[in-house]
Formats: sequence, C-alpha cells, structure tokens
Amino acid sequence: MARRTKEEAQATRERLLDAAEMLFQAQGVSQTTLQQIAQAADATRGAVYWHFKDKADLFNAMMDRVTLPLEAANRAGIAAGGDQPLAAVQRSLLDALRVITTNPQVRRVFDIATRKIEYTDEMDSVRRRHLESRQLFLTDFEEALKSAARIEGRKLPIPVASAAQGLHGLVCGLIEDWLLDPGAFELVSTGKRVFHVYLRGLGFGGKSMADDQAPDVPEAVVADKR
Repeated sequence: MARRTKEEAQATRERLLDAAEMLFQAQGVSQTTLQQIAQAADATRGAVYWHFKDKADLFNAMMDRVTLPLEAANRAGIAAGGDQPLAAVQRSLLDALRVITTNPQVRRVFDIATRKIEYTDEMDSVRRRHLESRQLFLTDFEEALKSAARIEGRKLPIPVASAAQGLHGLVCGLIEDWLLDPGAFELVSTGKRVFHVYLRGLGFGGKSMADDQAPDVPEAVVADKR
C-alpha cells in the first residue's frame, strides 16, 4: 500500500509538471495560476502545495526535469575533452542544440524559459536558477579556452571571461531566434558554423579544435512547431 501511495504521489507530481508546461507556454507564466495548473492536472490545489512550495518552486522543478540531464551530460563531455578542449565544447553544444530541435518537451521548456516568463519578485528563485546555469556554462567555457590557449601556446585577444560571455550570448541568441521561428534556419548546422567562426576570431585552430576539419553538420528536417 505504501509503495502504491508513493507511486501515485509521483504520478500526481508529474501530471502537475506536465500541466504547468502546457499552460505556461500557452498563456505565459505570470498569467497562469496554481489553481489552473491543478485543474488541468485533475488534482487539487492542496496537491500542488504538497509537492511545491509556490509557483517558482514548481517552475524550477519543471526546468530541472529537462536542464539537469543536459547540464550533466555537457559537463561530463567537456571534462573528458583532454587535449581537444574546444572540440569537446563544440560536441556538447551541438548535442544540446540537437535535443532542442528533436525533443518537443525540451523545446517547450526552453521556449517558456526564454519567452514566457517575467522575473518578478515572486519568481526571484527562478532568476537565481537561471544565473547559476549561466555561470556553469561560463566556467566550463573559460576553462576550455584556457586549456586550448596553453595547448596552442597563444594569448587570447580579449580577456577569457569576455570570450566566454560572448559565446554564451551567441548560443542563447541563436536558440531564442530559432524558437521564434523554427523554419527560419537549421539550428544545429548554423550553430556549428557560427561556433567555428567565433573561435577563429579568437585565433584558435589546430590541436585544441581537432574536429575542426570534420564534415559540416548535415541539414536536418526542420522540426515541427508543436
């Protein structure tokens, strides 16, 4: 009985998160109430508060279902880069872009996080979560740049922190533009080309970018807009 109760509670939690995703994307985070989420999930408002402290806590749990596995995979891939640190960053970035284009849930959550949320006082913990994720990206890329500079015996033309910020802005901008109109361009192959141009602008090539000579990413079928 206890096991069944635990499984039922987990199922209710997942329904609430699924309902939140759909409502947040359809009408925006600020316009969605916990009562609406409960009704859409065929649950009670009390069930919402059993699983989540408030809307921000629910939003962060919704994000974690998608972003934590991606972040873990990206960090593991970059950490294993060895003497090809920038190639490892590229693989991790392109893997993330592929998931966004092929997985409707991941695409939906990224759409909500970039276009359907306001960072009000109520959602301050969401803002902090966003900043933490950004800092993980910046830290990983800064370390990859430093390693690549040592391998190639070169000095970056700009501070490493500025180079990392630039790549972060570039990647986030591409994702946001693609989410606005998935038919406008192919995200993965465009991401690869732009990444290469950016690194060339920093003066990189050679061993730290060992897959720089790899064939270009093939054009994929444009993802549907669900």
